[in-house]
Amino acid sequence: MRKVLVANRGEIAVRVIRACRELGLASVAVHSTADAEALHVRLADEAVEIGKPRPRDSYLNVDALLEACRATGADAVHPGYGFLAENAAFARALRDAGITFVGPSPEVIDRMGDKAAARRIAREAQVPTVPGVDGIADADDAVRAAAEIGYPVMVKAAAGGGGRGIRIAASEEELRQAVGQAAAEAESAFGDGSLYLEKLLVGARHVEVQVLGDGHDAIHVFERECSLQRRRQKILEESPSTALDDATRRELCESAARLARSVGYAGAGTLEYLLDASGDFYFIEMNTRIQVEHPVSEMVTGIDLVKEQLRIAAGGRLVHRQEDVVQRGHAIEFRINAEDPDNGFMPSPGTIERLELPGGPGVRVDSAAYAGWTIPPFYDSLVGKLIVWGEDRTEAIARGRRALSELRVDGVSTTTALHLRLLDDPDVQAGAVDVAWLERWLG
Repeated sequence: MRKVLVANRGEIAVRVIRACRELGLASVAVHSTADAEALHVRLADEAVEIGKPRPRDSYLNVDALLEACRATGADAVHPGYGFLAENAAFARALRDAGITFVGPSPEVIDRMGDKAAARRIAREAQVPTVPGVDGIADADDAVRAAAEIGYPVMVKAAAGGGGRGIRIAASEEELRQAVGQAAAEAESAFGDGSLYLEKLLVGARHVEVQVLGDGHDAIHVFERECSLQRRRQKILEESPSTALDDATRRELCESAARLARSVGYAGAGTLEYLLDASGDFYFIEMNTRIQVEHPVSEMVTGIDLVKEQLRIAAGGRLVHRQEDVVQRGHAIEFRINAEDPDNGFMPSPGTIERLELPGGPGVRVDSAAYAGWTIPPFYDSLVGKLIVWGEDRTEAIARGRRALSELRVDGVSTTTALHLRLLDDPDVQAGAVDVAWLERWLG
């Protein structure tokens, strides 16, 4: 592997390009016409324009990406997250063209990308799953299943991700309506309207486990707490989770490595779980890619997950033994989005007139923003990620408050002030939150 094309944009493209440079790999940036002046374009060794601003005309255009590989001689593609990162057809097209996909095989993406199939595989690996039904044909089928497991229930898209294609129902009437809505959204978002049903665990927390595999073995890189969510989109993530004792953490993380091992997983991936009030955990899905929140795992373990992705894709074996992976200290990631929390989180595209980034001990900023850059309206509103590390959670919170107060982004609205308010909340300080907490707090 000599030259890596990064099939993405924004901060994750910058992150991958930097990892390539440290490993001595050449990098190729691709960009839409709206991203011609983007930072990832400036940093890469080469850049190729692949289409108009809309994602389907550029970052989702498989033919254009394959042509960019051919034109530049790129022999590998890193998909980042989002866009085509979990698209088995894209991974298969690259393999057919003799190009390395930095991620798991198309077959593993197919198996774990179907959420209902992933539940079955988890049970085979003796990993507990949320009570539910792996496939529902129609509203009548859903109603029969809900009668068995009890309300409230969640209707979920089998091919889903990013909170799309999910509806909650507390009654038969709501369920019949939810099935139609979820199927329509899933068909529109993923081209697949297949659904499954799960029991809604009231008061549950969202905890996920980072894994690394080389196709032969797999290890975990501990857990992340992701319960602070709005409309199933994560706002703040941290590691370790305050909800786990040592025994539960060990059992949870070992179950994730076991499941990754059972499917011959290669690369970085994340297994997501719900943790109920009694401390029992249930697998819900796997993300077969690098996650937005991967830096918190890097900060507490010292493992560069993106470099490991690239090494494994190049045919390398795991270089870390499970017993050598140790959690140290506490890390928190704040997603800084160009949104206005006081106006219904309205997106705030525009030109960044001034940008001042925080620094000092234990502070990291992953961003593609710079002063004078115009945030386009066509993509995710993420401006960057502020990650802090402390010897313990108290220090991490204090460091986060200090770093957020130093961050200045003029010209667009951001979620910075929201994070400062969250850090001052007693529940957040105590780690006493669940997946519905932020929605209640926002009112």
